[in-house]
Amino acid sequence: MKNSFYKNKSIKSFLDFFSRVSISAIFIAAIPKHLYGFEGSVEYISSKGIPDPISSILLIGAIICLILGSGFFIFGENQKIGSVFLLLFLIPTTIIFHVFPFHQRAFLMNLGLIGGLIISALRDPT
Repeated sequence: MKNSFYKNKSIKSFLDFFSRVSISAIFIAAIPKHLYGFEGSVEYISSKGIPDPISSILLIGAIICLILGSGFFIFGENQKIGSVFLLLFLIPTTIIFHVFPFHQRAFLMNLGLIGGLIISALRDPT
């Protein structure tokens, strides 16, 4: 009887959806900043030692990963695809911007997100 709350299919479904929306919130919030501040974002990427043409290509790839990843992660029948897209965005971003120089708080927050996305990518469908 103790676990009956979590066995209720509609509650479990709602909590799963809510969790995916919560994890995706930070990625969704980043999309407009990158779209409307494209040139500034390219300059920031370039300031990390990446040449301008490559910075532009990386930013376009990042935006695509953010949009597709968030969409698939929240609404996709199989959120594993979304997890992979978000990981493709988050892992390089964490390395480029938070390892050298080391930003402990941002690194650990991203590491937590990476862990959650890996769990989501590996779990069996509900």
